[in-house]
Amino acid sequence: MCAMSDPGRPLPGGPGQPPYPVPGPLPDEASGSLPRVGPAPVPDEAPGPLPRVGPAPVPGDVPDSGLADTVLTRLTTLYPAAGNPFRAQEMVAYMKGVAPFLGIRSPERRALSRAVLDGTPRPTEDDCAAVALRCFALPEREYHYFAVDYLRRHVKRCSSGFLPVARRLVTTVSWWDTVDHLAAHVVGGLVAADPALGSEMDRWIDDEDPWIARTALLHQLRFKEATDADRLFAYCLRRAADTDFFLRKAIGWSLREYARTAPGEVRAFVDGHRPLLSPLSVREALKHL
Repeated sequence: MCAMSDPGRPLPGGPGQPPYPVPGPLPDEASGSLPRVGPAPVPDEAPGPLPRVGPAPVPGDVPDSGLADTVLTRLTTLYPAAGNPFRAQEMVAYMKGVAPFLGIRSPERRALSRAVLDGTPRPTEDDCAAVALRCFALPEREYHYFAVDYLRRHVKRCSSGFLPVARRLVTTVSWWDTVDHLAAHVVGGLVAADPALGSEMDRWIDDEDPWIARTALLHQLRFKEATDADRLFAYCLRRAADTDFFLRKAIGWSLREYARTAPGEVRAFVDGHRPLLSPLSVREALKHL
């Protein structure tokens, strides 16, 4: 099994990090040319009330979990109380309007998360599913970040049967800020623990949803010497003709990360298939070679 990375450490790649909260530090690796938004002026009156306090209704297909009840009650009390509607507007702009925000910066959010989880027991797999799915059912992005952080911390407590839950999260309000961590740390953790799930990744790489395909490309990002190079290279070729920016970037990023372990293999692959790969993928793959 590959060792999972420290949740407090960034995924490798980008030269900088977003100024607003993501599940643990996440580089600009995935975001391309997203603008950095400066501090907004604070008007005399707030633009509107903060979202309601209280857990969202539990969807019928979410496992029952007393732990999730406790976590969601604390979470939906502490997070909104710490929100800043002016900062939330900046975050929405930076993340291209993918979701509303409460307006909580990363250090404060992590401190609040520790308070939410204080004294709670280690979760079961059903607890993990219930916490994550209920968080993703809430509209504000900080709840999604909490869920991703929670799964990163407890992925080793989940079996291969958790993969459908991970897929559901990847396809819920999909954007790089949650998908990339789910890919590298949650889906990757599940595959590392049960290599038989590689056959499921072989299906994901051909999925019509580009975020599922991106997850397949990135799931080995932390595998290092345990990387299945044949699978990685095959995935890159399977999606090489795609014009989607996020897929082209993922091809280059996955190759660049493997180049830290096997630089000769990556260079030989890129040199042998350069006409098939986009300039973006080639540039990213060879950035440190």
